[in-house]
Amino acid sequence: MAAAAVSGTLRCLVRCSQRVGGGRLAGPPRRGLHASAPAAAQVTVRDALNQALDEEIERDEKVFLLGEEVAQYDGAYKISRGLWKKYGDKRIIDTPISEMGFTGIAVGAAMAGLRPICEFMTFNFSMQAIDQIINSAAKTYYMSAGLVPVPIVFRGPNGASAGVAAQHSQCFAAWYGHCPGLKVVSPWSSEDAKGLLKSAIRDDNPVVMLENELMYGVPFEMSEEALSKDFLVPLGKAKIEKPGTHLTLVSHSRFVGHCMEAAIVLAKDGVECEVINLRSIRPIDIDTVEASVVKTNHLVTVEGGWPQFGVGAEICARIMEGPAFNYLDAPVVRVTGADVPMPYAKTLEENCLPQVKDIIVAVKKTLNI
Repeated sequence: MAAAAVSGTLRCLVRCSQRVGGGRLAGPPRRGLHASAPAAAQVTVRDALNQALDEEIERDEKVFLLGEEVAQYDGAYKISRGLWKKYGDKRIIDTPISEMGFTGIAVGAAMAGLRPICEFMTFNFSMQAIDQIINSAAKTYYMSAGLVPVPIVFRGPNGASAGVAAQHSQCFAAWYGHCPGLKVVSPWSSEDAKGLLKSAIRDDNPVVMLENELMYGVPFEMSEEALSKDFLVPLGKAKIEKPGTHLTLVSHSRFVGHCMEAAIVLAKDGVECEVINLRSIRPIDIDTVEASVVKTNHLVTVEGGWPQFGVGAEICARIMEGPAFNYLDAPVVRVTGADVPMPYAKTLEENCLPQVKDIIVAVKKTLNI
C-alpha cells in the first residue's frame, strides 16, 4: 500500500509539472529543415493537430474528444485550445485521472457508433488502459466477424521528453505496432500531424497516434493543399523527405529531424542520404524502404525506442526476407535508444537517445568511410 501511495504521488507530481504553463511545449525550432514547396504558412505541430480536431469535430457530429484537462484547461499541451468554448461539454469532455475508466468509456462509445478521440496526457499512462486498447478495441472487429467496428483514435505524446525519467519516457511504437487489429501512426511534421489525425478519425479501425511532446511547438511550412479541410495523409504510406543515392536513412517521429540534420552534414562530405519518414508503423510501408535500398544499397534505421524487438529490428527482418536483401552492399545498422531505463540526469538522458553524431557515425561505418 505504501509503495502504491508513493507511486500515485509521483504520478500526480509529474502531471502537475506538465500542466504548468501548458507543459513542456517544445524545444527550439530546427534550422532550415522543414521546407516543402509551395509554402503557404508556418504552422506548429500543435496548431496542425488543433486544426485537424476542429475540422473533424465540425464535419462529423459523431466525433468527440475526451481526456484529462482537454476542455476548460485547453489541454495539458494546448492541443485542444478553444475547442471546448466552440463545441461545449458534449463534444469536448474532461475526465478524471483514470485512464482505465475513460478509455473504457471511449471504446464502448466507438462500439455504439460514435467516433471518440481518446487523449492520453502521455502514452506512458496508456499502460493503465492497455487491456481496453488491446483486448477490447483491437480485437473486437475481428472477433465479431466484422459486425462491430471500433472507430476510435488513441492519441497523445509518446517517447522521451526532457527530464521526465524512466517511467515517462517509453516509446510505444513497437509495443502497439506488435498488435494486429490496431493501426499505428507516428507523425514528424505539421503536415504529418494534421493529415494523419484526420485520416485516423475517419478510419473504421482503432488507430494509435504517437505524437512527440518536444515537437509540439516546432513550426513547419505547410502548403495551401495541406491547410485545406480536405487534406488527408493515407495511413500506411511513408514519405521520402530527402532523395539520395548513397544510403537510406529510415526513421519516424522526432528522429526524422535528426536524420535530416545528419544528411545535411554528410552531404558536405559528398554522401547523399535518402531520408524516409515512415509516418505509419502499422501497416508499415516496406515497399518504399525496399525501393530505396535497391537504389542506395545501404540502410540505417533510427528510432528513440529500445533496440530489442524494435521498429528497426522489424525493418531489418523484412529487408532480409525480401528481394531488397540481394541489393545490400553492407549489413543494415540500427541506431536506437540505449537498452536501459531512462536516467533522469540530463547528460545521461542525452546519451540514451540517438543524437545526430550517432547517425553520422553509423552512416560512415556502413559506407566504410
